[in-house]
Amino acid sequence: MANTFSQIYLQFVFAVQNRQSLIAKEHKEELHKYITSLVQARKAKLLAVNCMPDHAHLFVGFKPNILISDFVKQIKVESNEFINSKNWMRGKFSWQDGYGVFSYSHSHIDAVAKYVLNQEVHHQKKTFKQEYLNLLKKFEIPFEEQYLFDFFE
Repeated sequence: MANTFSQIYLQFVFAVQNRQSLIAKEHKEELHKYITSLVQARKAKLLAVNCMPDHAHLFVGFKPNILISDFVKQIKVESNEFINSKNWMRGKFSWQDGYGVFSYSHSHIDAVAKYVLNQEVHHQKKTFKQEYLNLLKKFEIPFEEQYLFDFFE
């Protein structure tokens, strides 16, 4: 797009179906590389990715011509297919419906990337539910508890 300039930075958060801990450490690097290729194929820039056993964080530099809902749907569908083709677990892998998306300014890139990359340390202090609720409150996103991810404590 000629004469179109933008700075759009989005963090996506989505959970494994039924919040099961299905993403094993030994598969994270391969999954991260695959997700990176999916993001790049959509002409976006992956700034950070971290898949925890039961959820994922992607921090992406976005173009204004990319539809957010299509982007995240395609990433989830294609990564589902990838994980299932690898037979990393018994049964079928799936991401839960829904996702969180949070926008940041250019000045926050380093801090958000570090936050995403340091999820293991972060989750020694907070559960995923606490983290997700904090993000919703920080960004003043109205929500109804019944429509959040299925959280199992």
